[in-house]
Order: sequence, then structure tokens, then C-alpha cells
Amino acid sequence: MPVPEDRPHATFRLLVVPGVIVDTWGRRWSERLPGVDLQLVPVEVARAAPLLSEGGDEGGDAGLVRLPVDQDTFHAIPLYTEVTVVVVPRDHLLAAADEVTLADLADEALLQPLDDVLDWTGASVAPATGAVDRPATTAAAVELVAAGVGVLVVPQSLARAHHRRDLTYRVVTDAPTSSVALVWARDRYTDLVEEMIGIVRGRTANSTRGRAQAPESAPPSRRTPTEGGAARRTPASGRPGARRGGTNPRTPPRRRGR
Repeated sequence: MPVPEDRPHATFRLLVVPGVIVDTWGRRWSERLPGVDLQLVPVEVARAAPLLSEGGDEGGDAGLVRLPVDQDTFHAIPLYTEVTVVVVPRDHLLAAADEVTLADLADEALLQPLDDVLDWTGASVAPATGAVDRPATTAAAVELVAAGVGVLVVPQSLARAHHRRDLTYRVVTDAPTSSVALVWARDRYTDLVEEMIGIVRGRTANSTRGRAQAPESAPPSRRTPTEGGAARRTPASGRPGARRGGTNPRTPPRRRGR
């Protein structure tokens, strides 16, 4: 059962890692719960789990974070999986292709920042292990790409967040991917957490009320690129669309004349 809210002020702290866009979900929260302040708290990936475990005014009630997380400590609802891209200078040879593979990157210097969110285990091509001078952040790695030091493989949202006019990116079809999920501590499942679950899953306002148990996790959907480099997000779950066609409407009986 959800535990009662015990904060003196009606607030909900939602941790958000870099690259995650909350605009639509934030608007739905404001429309559905105008009396509860949604506080968006930007956090680095490495800090998300400790803050969710901490809770309270310094932590978070829930978070939009990257998987994986400790399943013994947290409950997670996967939302979507991002497309992975390689960031290169605009005049780079790879920029001439529509998309590339890891094999195309075999001769490139792959930069791996310390805040890398991709799991390279088992990848056919990966950044060199044990590099001493790894860039501290993704932002620093992007600067090195612009300087011609190497190329950077990241989720598409991070490439867009660090956009520069002198850089571009191309989809890497077989690269590791990163999934985003709504995550909260298992011992702090509240009514407001349930409200956020309903919002990210696209439930109507009425259908989110009075649910006593956390829903089962669903596999993340895939974010795919659209024209212009934007990403299209598909909900992880939802109601099936209306069927087309179907039985023909019954013809009304012909009226008899007198």
C-alpha cells in the first residue's frame, strides 16, 4: 500500500539526469496536480541512486534516470531506449554517411568520458581501456571532438544537448544503447509516485486514482531518429489504437408509407 505523504509542503522532487526531457510530463503534472509543486532536480548519473536512496528534502521522491539500477533497492519502470550516435566534426569523413557501424569506427580514437552511460562489454569496437587522460565529462569530450582529438559515441539526447555548429552526429546502428526509466526507492512508494507513474505511462487522470500496487515493469521502447535529427519517443505501454474497418453499421429499417 502507498505510504501517506508526510511533508509539510506539497512538493514532489523528481531527479532528472542529463539528456532527459520532462516538458510534456511536467505540463501534465501541473494540469493534474495544481496543488503539488513538481521540483525538477538536475543530477549527474552517478549521483542519482544515492539521492534516491537518501530521500527527504535533499534527495528525491523519484527520478528519470538511466538503467541499470539496483533492483533490490529500487523499483524501475523502463520508458524508452535511446538511439546511439557518434559525434564528429562536420568535415569528418563519417559525416558523409547517413549512418555508420562500429566497424566504421575501428580506426578512430574513441573518447570515453568518466560519466559515460554506455556499457561497452562485448562490443566489437570500444574505447581503449585504462586510458589515463579520459575526459572528466561528456561536455569536455565534446570539446576534444571539436579540437580533432577523437570522436565520441553517446545517446542521441546527449549529442543534442551538447550541440555545436562545427559538429554533427550520425547513428551507430550496432552500438551499445542506454535506457531511461522512472525509478524510486522500494520503501518509499507513495500516492504521488503513483501519480507520476500514471503520467509517464499516459494514463488518464481518473485511471491513476486509488491504485494500491506498483505496476509491473515494462520493456523500454526504442527512440528512433526522425528527419532533422530529432528523436521520436514511443510510449513504453499504452492502449491499442482503434481498429479500422469492422462490421458495417446496420441499415435502419425502411419506413413504410401509409
